[in-house]
Amino acid sequence: MAGPRVVIIGAGVVGAALADEISARGWTEVTVVDQGPLPATGGSSSHAPGLVFQTNASKTMTELARYTVEKFCSLDVDGEPCFLQVGGLEVATSPERLTELRRRHGWITSWGIEGHLLTPDECVEQHPLLDRDRILGGLLIPTDGLAKAVLAVEAQIRRATERGVRFLARHEVLDIKQSEGRVTGVVTDHGELDADIVVCCAGIWGPRIARMVGMNLPLTPLAHQLAWTGPVPALAGQTEEAIRPILRHQDADLYYRDRYDGLGIGSYGHRPMPVSADDILSVDEAEEMPSVLKFTEEDFEPAWAETQSLLPVTQEAKVEEGINGLFSFTTDGYPLLGESPQVKGFWVAEAVWVTHSAGVGRAVAEWLVDGYCSSFDLHECDVNRFEPHQLSPEYVLARDCRNFEEVYDILHPLQPSGEPRPIRTSPFYARQQGHGAFFLEANGWERPQWYEANAPLVEGRKIPTPNDWAARYWSPIVGAEAQVTRETVALYDMTALKRLEVTGPGAAAFLERLCTGKIDKSVGSVTYTLLLDHDGGIRSDVTVARLARDRFQVGANGNLDLDWFTRHLPAAGTVQVRDITAGTCCIGLWGPLARTVLQPLTDEDFSNEGLKYFRARHAYIGSVPVTAMRLSYVGELGWELYTTADQGLKLWDTLWAAAEPLGGVIAGRGAFNSLRLEKGYRSFGTDMTYEHDPYEAGVGFAVKPDKGDFIGKAALELRKADVRRRLTCLTIDDPQAVVLGKEPVYAGERAVGYVTSAAYGYTIGKGIAYAWLPAELATPGTTVHIGYFDQRIEAVVAEEPLFDPTMSRLRG
Repeated sequence: MAGPRVVIIGAGVVGAALADEISARGWTEVTVVDQGPLPATGGSSSHAPGLVFQTNASKTMTELARYTVEKFCSLDVDGEPCFLQVGGLEVATSPERLTELRRRHGWITSWGIEGHLLTPDECVEQHPLLDRDRILGGLLIPTDGLAKAVLAVEAQIRRATERGVRFLARHEVLDIKQSEGRVTGVVTDHGELDADIVVCCAGIWGPRIARMVGMNLPLTPLAHQLAWTGPVPALAGQTEEAIRPILRHQDADLYYRDRYDGLGIGSYGHRPMPVSADDILSVDEAEEMPSVLKFTEEDFEPAWAETQSLLPVTQEAKVEEGINGLFSFTTDGYPLLGESPQVKGFWVAEAVWVTHSAGVGRAVAEWLVDGYCSSFDLHECDVNRFEPHQLSPEYVLARDCRNFEEVYDILHPLQPSGEPRPIRTSPFYARQQGHGAFFLEANGWERPQWYEANAPLVEGRKIPTPNDWAARYWSPIVGAEAQVTRETVALYDMTALKRLEVTGPGAAAFLERLCTGKIDKSVGSVTYTLLLDHDGGIRSDVTVARLARDRFQVGANGNLDLDWFTRHLPAAGTVQVRDITAGTCCIGLWGPLARTVLQPLTDEDFSNEGLKYFRARHAYIGSVPVTAMRLSYVGELGWELYTTADQGLKLWDTLWAAAEPLGGVIAGRGAFNSLRLEKGYRSFGTDMTYEHDPYEAGVGFAVKPDKGDFIGKAALELRKADVRRRLTCLTIDDPQAVVLGKEPVYAGERAVGYVTSAAYGYTIGKGIAYAWLPAELATPGTTVHIGYFDQRIEAVVAEEPLFDPTMSRLRG
């Protein structure tokens, strides 16, 4: 036996995959328990229809699905395959959906999976049951198909068992044992199992199990309708289970799969039907299985009528079976993976559908065995990503139900998430409303995108209108606000950015260990630095300001940074970390007239010599005490001004009274994004993530290899010598050809990379797109093309930054 004692709760498609993957890596002292029989345990895996569509806006989710396909294709049970690779076909019955399929084809191309856009006739060739007159086009992914979930569970159980893993059926978990903040075992109705690590793969029961260690799991089981027809006369004699591609008719929230001479029909078009994990019946109480609820025929009637229209041959058939099957939904549509923040050794792998199950099994196995995941970027999936309000029952239920309703909707990248709103507002909210702010949401914060009060600024300016898709959630006011920022001065609400305070006698040494830059510098220093994982991948980029000998303020990217810091705190208690975001606020005062606005309001010296670039000081702005940091993410002279939330409104009014007479404006996130791209500033989570290292991402300057040891240093030294891709700046001459991100980039006819961030540069007069490209193509002057819906947009690799390369405006 090898490795720690591991107990996996749940032997469905996720638990079985994890047992297989973790035992293949040498951890074999593993026990898997499930309350149901094996291999059909009674959870979602046991009734899942098995359709695996790999296309997803998320690169990570696509890669998890791709691995699942590859693994399942290699599995069989006594010669019976676990995957039927019949392909996947999505069809459009509206012009809007046809356009969306082109966007989806761009995603799949960006992520390196084969896909083909089809004409209506080609769609019918692939799936002859379709009504040709209804179809406008389609998207075919040849490697999609049908996962035989129960068979895949059995195949993986067999492999893991051969390596020594124990599977215990009919073992209900009653409690999780803990001691001094660590798990020590699992209590079942058949006795206790000692454990160093417990992984909850309980699916729809996940919230109930997690609650045993005090963990709030933001997951809701929702019923989803699946029906099976009886024999369809046109399919008489079909002896193979599936010969046609799995089919999605997303305009009507429907999908279809073969089953010999009948069809399976899945619908998301009905009302949300949430169920509490506590109300799910036990295996013995359930009539069929716990995850299957009674079919509600009235909810299925519209789906059946639409099916008979799209697939006319079904008019001669009947619906003979149906279920309302329970599946897990989350507030943002991503899985819940990782270790509890409160109880060491308690892990979750939840809200995972069959589509991504084997990939998740591999990811969590790597994470457990190696301490990090090398195969997938999991920042979107980490269970610790949520802000406190995102764990409230009201929020979780509302957003989970909305995600059910929007499963097949056409969603714009900037589209707000809906109710409940507003949740978090800065102290300036009333003033922003008074200026006609158009709000979007950022981690629950109401964040202005632009201000209607600035509409008169548009007159006389050259602000091109982008294409229809890019013009959603956009206004020409965005361009005016960006230009005025460069001409005079602007106030930006930066409150939505997370702020952490690190204090204690060990704070400097603690930050030196976690950061790539030199932190133990003089009081007043501000450092842009990176957090790396042990493999050298970027976990975040942050700013660290030393405000006192033992007190630092960290400008972070989100709750995962807080979680990372907390997990690395020294046991001696010499360092404390706390989130100060809610009690503070921040105004970015930026532009060539920023000093003209600020200096008369304070007795402190804000000249270039008095407060140099990337320095901080305490000051009074009027009657308001602030922490002023001289840095700017729009590439202009200015400061980030922090104060407590109760005095934020006074600070705003003081600054605005001084800026308005000088032609200053208040500006929104739309302008900010354009300006930061002109300056070449990266955005973590969009431009760079866990899978990238600093040298690829163009932030190698933030690494100080001559300092002491820091997490990831050894791995980084190896990666520095082998840079094969680069985050590259592209410019686009066509003013209407504004892209939004995730589009494929082509060299000739070959897809070679993908766009991360993009916007129009209102100062330089060109479109800007940052993209990951092979290193050999990242040479200024190289011409590439961006795949944007049905267009190929010419773009040129450019030197960066595009604006103020000498940094004279920032340092002036």
